[in-house]
Amino acid sequence: MPRISRMIIPEQKTVYHVMSRTALDGLPFGDIENDELLKIIKRLSTVYFTDILGFCLLGNHFHILVRMFPGQDFSDSDIKNRHVAYYGNDIGLSDKNIEFFRKKWSSLSEFVKDIKVTFSRYYNKKHDRRGTLWGERFKSLIVEDGTSLINCLAYIDLNPIRAGIVKRPEEYRWCSLAYHIQTKNKDDFLSMDFGLKEFGVMDAKKRLTRYRRFVYEAGAIRRSDGKSSVTIDKKVLEKERQSGFEITRLHRFRCRTRWFTDSGIIGTKEFVSTNYQRFKHHFNSKHEKKPKIIKGLDGVFSLKRLAEI
Repeated sequence: MPRISRMIIPEQKTVYHVMSRTALDGLPFGDIENDELLKIIKRLSTVYFTDILGFCLLGNHFHILVRMFPGQDFSDSDIKNRHVAYYGNDIGLSDKNIEFFRKKWSSLSEFVKDIKVTFSRYYNKKHDRRGTLWGERFKSLIVEDGTSLINCLAYIDLNPIRAGIVKRPEEYRWCSLAYHIQTKNKDDFLSMDFGLKEFGVMDAKKRLTRYRRFVYEAGAIRRSDGKSSVTIDKKVLEKERQSGFEITRLHRFRCRTRWFTDSGIIGTKEFVSTNYQRFKHHFNSKHEKKPKIIKGLDGVFSLKRLAEI
């Protein structure tokens, strides 16, 4: 059966949630490996036409929330400067190759491929091994700015809580919330747009505080059966509230992981419908697909109806 083409919107800036898993058993990526993987992502994000909104690097897979920009947004001079930053002054860039790099550096597939290939070389050399490091091709999900984006970003940052590694997401060194708080967003690696600009929170410090509160509230919401969907401890949440969280009514967030990995497209009903029409030839379906509302996330729709988890 032929492989389904990836859903990509090349002509406009678009946010994608990217996930990739190793083919190796167990949890082969430790502290040193995750440090190197983060270093690679940081370096390549300055070359490719990207904004990194969030990430989480775990023992056997990684998540990246990235906004890709179309190549036409960048001048020839921009491309030449990025070429020098990546390759140095020893390798010149002819005018006829500018269009090649304009296309390459605006490509999500090329960006993720570069990350994985570079890390594979490092990992195989370090562990004196050969062969495939990564499993099946990476997953990517188109994410609409605003409510869908902040929920997806929170899902990514809550991975260490879900895995039972830490009690607070910022205690886990290799996720975006921790990077913001532990390093004060060193080198301006991460975008300070948490999907909150639409809510009128324009100050960067306030956006970070509000996003952190959103993550904690989202991670402690109880399901209808009384269990916590992500299990941020209630005592931890209360302590954070007392230390300065302003309690506001936020969109309900429940940890249904497949909405943020297998939905194809998430966003408002109009956003999902519009982009389904753009990519409907990707689907082997006799019937027109319609956006399905995601219960518990106000105003957020999915391309697919997935089972509750």
